[in-house]
Amino acid sequence: QVQLAESGGRLVQTGDSLRLSCSASGRTGSSYTMAWFRQAPGKEREFVASRFRNGASTHYANSVKGRFSISKDNAQNTIYLDMNSLQPDDTAVYYCAGTGRAIWSSQFRADAYYDWGQGTQVTVSA
Repeated sequence: QVQLAESGGRLVQTGDSLRLSCSASGRTGSSYTMAWFRQAPGKEREFVASRFRNGASTHYANSVKGRFSISKDNAQNTIYLDMNSLQPDDTAVYYCAGTGRAIWSSQFRADAYYDWGQGTQVTVSA
């Protein structure tokens, strides 16, 4: 099983940028899909971004497209979420997730992932 650990969340102001990190320990393999989800208070966990099958393609939620970018440092086995032009609506706990079993259509659903980090809080003040 892969252990995931997020870091980087903090309080920022509207318009600021922030980078989240997720380090993966354990064997991930070439078919491993990693993603970022977020959950705001009182809301369901929602898809943010993914690297399908170790980077064969990347995908973004419409709400973050053009502002957020997902990337990976293979040497460190760490994925990043670079967030720009942050808005109060981006306030949430951000989770890193991974799965070796995703098909293209399932990568946007939280229930497709079986490895999860503990989450990191991002708060954007108005």
